[in-house]
Amino acid sequence: MLKEGKIGDGRFVVYRMSRDQRVWDNQALLAAAGLALEQNLSLSVVFCLAKNYPGATLRSIDFMLTGLEEVSVTLGGLGISFHLLEGDPVAVLPDFLSRLSCVALFSDFDPLRIKQKWTMQLSERIECTHYEVDAHNIVPCRIASSKEEFGAYTFRPKINKLLPHYLGDLPSREDQKKLLSRVGGHSASSSFNKESIIRSLNPDTSVGVLPLPSGEKAAQKAVTDFIAHRLDGYDTERNYPEKEHQSDLSPYLHFGQISAQRLALLVMEAEVGGTDKAAFLEQLIVRRELSDNYCFYNPSYDSLAGVAPWAEKSLAGHAGDERVYLYSEEEFERGQTHDRLWNAAQNQLMRQGKIHGYMRMYWAKKILEWSESAEEALRIAIYLNDKYALDGRDPNGYVGCLWAIGGLHDRAWAERPVYGKIRYMNENGCRRKFDVETYIAKHPGT
Repeated sequence: MLKEGKIGDGRFVVYRMSRDQRVWDNQALLAAAGLALEQNLSLSVVFCLAKNYPGATLRSIDFMLTGLEEVSVTLGGLGISFHLLEGDPVAVLPDFLSRLSCVALFSDFDPLRIKQKWTMQLSERIECTHYEVDAHNIVPCRIASSKEEFGAYTFRPKINKLLPHYLGDLPSREDQKKLLSRVGGHSASSSFNKESIIRSLNPDTSVGVLPLPSGEKAAQKAVTDFIAHRLDGYDTERNYPEKEHQSDLSPYLHFGQISAQRLALLVMEAEVGGTDKAAFLEQLIVRRELSDNYCFYNPSYDSLAGVAPWAEKSLAGHAGDERVYLYSEEEFERGQTHDRLWNAAQNQLMRQGKIHGYMRMYWAKKILEWSESAEEALRIAIYLNDKYALDGRDPNGYVGCLWAIGGLHDRAWAERPVYGKIRYMNENGCRRKFDVETYIAKHPGT
């Protein structure tokens, strides 16, 4: 509970959907419905669309709104009203909650600064009780650890100890439907005009919409496809960028269109090798939730002020090193470097909204090598990732960029020019690892 509100007459419990954009297996929605049922109240769901949200493009907004359209229809079928408000929650929610005679508000947990700021300011502006529910992580971030962890090796034992308690069975779809139907049952407005909303938001249209389907049904289909065709062999095959053997589930996880808990349970039940399951669950649970841990407990999660002292000192000591190549933000963005492999990774990011995980490390480290400073390299990497990646503006993205450029969650390596003691990568190492030419051919320039 973030705030204990005034006791009084009211008609609604409201769930402020934000990070977890789904109806099914949504612990925040279920918690709000449970309180509504207990108090004999109705449930309403609201989503606030902030204009000029950092990094928002037509690509990300279209994907998000397509998923929210499905949410609104599903909730409408359960008799639960869905409201899409334009503006940040601090500006538009207090009056909305007052008009609705709201007794309690439930909000999604999000570790990012702007979301934490909105949640705290909202608590100050409203009179009703305010709860925050972490439906994004399997083990709630605050419970997994009370401090910033040094790395996966310190975080893993803590989260593994808690998993048996938190990775239990979710209520069945039928039981969830029964609960939600009992707190609905009133006239529910469940439609909105996506095109009209996009025009009002005026997003950056230079980043085009991708053909990837969005929404809960699409997410569930993508999970089924991954488990059936790519989970077997995931432990080794995912490491080859020229192959298509990653899960491709990160956009659905980022927008909360699939529950990480449900996904973990389905993978655990799959009839594939234990090493493949373990490799995927390490990424889904330990690595993913470590990113939330870092961003929640370190407010400098998108700057070099957030890295370990050894890394900051090492990079500062090599700030004056000569760069053999220097590229501007525009040249990086257009994929116009001397390195065909790097250009291919940038082409993949622009056209597919993703970079293969191994290539994302190479991509970010070369931005460090070819920029005027480590600070500028980090800024460019975050800018490009947030602008083009469907899973951009996410803790995983910030942690990934800082791992590559600032040695976050890593150790000191042999010292070399520009990199200092940051782990080094080069094209020859890539050629020893995978078929570089096949990868380049798959992602040519224009």
